[in-house]
Amino acid sequence: MIDIFHASAIILILTIFLCLYRVIAGPGVENRLIAVNTVGTKTIILLVIIGFIYDRPLFIDISIIYAMINFIAALAIAKYLRRGCIC
Repeated sequence: MIDIFHASAIILILTIFLCLYRVIAGPGVENRLIAVNTVGTKTIILLVIIGFIYDRPLFIDISIIYAMINFIAALAIAKYLRRGCIC
């Protein structure tokens, strides 16, 4: 059962690197921001999987906090792109 989680963690890490390539070589600002948000979401999932593999419930708490930070950052970036300022 743990082998399935190890395999899914490795696949998730590979897709994170693909998204990081999209951040570097993206055609526009919007595509790069979506890729950064996707990397954040996949990192949250990776933290949950690692917490389950090593039987550390603290990782789940950390991933919840990281999810809140990721959501607030996505809202701030969207507001900045729409208005030109975060105020």
